[in-house]
Amino acid sequence: MIGRRVAVTGLGVVAPCGTGNEAFWEGLLATPADGERRIPDFDPSGWFGPKEARRTDRFAQLAVAAASLALDDAGPLGVDLDRAGVLIATGVGGLHTLEDQIVLRHEKGAKRVSPFLVPMMMPNAGAASVSMRFGWRGPCETTVTACAASTHAIANAARLVATGTCDAVMTGGSEAAITPSGVAGFTNMTALSSSGRSRPYDVERDGFVIAEGAAVLVLEEWEAALARGARIYGEVLGGASTADAHHITAPSPDGGGAVRAIEQALADAGLAPGDIRQVNGHGTSTPLNDAAEAEAINKVFGSPGPPVTSTKGVTGHALGAAGALEAAAVLLSMVHGLIPPTAGLEHLDPAISIDVVAGAPRPWDPGPALSNSFGFGGHNGCLVLGAPEAG
Repeated sequence: MIGRRVAVTGLGVVAPCGTGNEAFWEGLLATPADGERRIPDFDPSGWFGPKEARRTDRFAQLAVAAASLALDDAGPLGVDLDRAGVLIATGVGGLHTLEDQIVLRHEKGAKRVSPFLVPMMMPNAGAASVSMRFGWRGPCETTVTACAASTHAIANAARLVATGTCDAVMTGGSEAAITPSGVAGFTNMTALSSSGRSRPYDVERDGFVIAEGAAVLVLEEWEAALARGARIYGEVLGGASTADAHHITAPSPDGGGAVRAIEQALADAGLAPGDIRQVNGHGTSTPLNDAAEAEAINKVFGSPGPPVTSTKGVTGHALGAAGALEAAAVLLSMVHGLIPPTAGLEHLDPAISIDVVAGAPRPWDPGPALSNSFGFGGHNGCLVLGAPEAG
């Protein structure tokens, strides 16, 4: 990434498998229960008063909670708040609010619709809420590119720091789209697993398991982070975005758009394929996506290539927040020196010839890692993260 180096100095995670960095990491190594991945017992009162909570959609509540955890983790930044940005992605936005208010209007009439409907449902409410809560007055933007959204947001945020536009950015994604209509829509398009099991790359995979969650990274200029003695989790080395231009839901079967995204991300990072030591795959557990991604990985890296894991076996698929959760997983895997296994994978699809980590965590020598996100609409996003020792 041309320009100033970009350090990750704070992580905040609110996920079905754990809230907080260590709980999230422990959850990635555990066996999940089948079914939808909801965040158990999430209590917004830790961040919102009762009235404010009623006027904030769940996805924005999760965004604020994750941002708060990330800022606490980063420690005192001492940055000019006019040069501090917020880029929080989502795939759907305030679907809970929208669905509830449509039902209310149908049952009780238009006058009962909340005046807070629009500000609660709008996709930029997550980023706006974070910006207002912490007073960060630089660029405040929302990326809405389906399941690639938060990967795109992190790459774009890193460029704000690299180019000197911002000195710090909070970035990531948030999603809370497990509603009756949302689930019905995904079910009727046969995208969800009928078994309720997330089985990335498995021969019996039959769809994804829907999830909610949020993850926020604090990015800042590398030298400033060193000067204040910050803990550095890693470095954003590069990122890329391409389009399949193929189909509104299905990926290009030859993985062509994904190949270009991976190659461009590596070029942005100044790396060759052989430099990558881990891939956190998109690995949704859908037949078409997993096959297309494996094909793309093979074309770039050869077979078997670097070790690949899909943390969606544990987290499920949190749509627009997925890439941020996976970036956090990669950075924590650098901290712990382990690659989490792909939960749910029992019998690797014989048509897939990548080196999938399964069964148990795999020790690794932390170094450059690739995180893939591919979304409906043909959106492809790839992020290259480096280990802190590289500095």
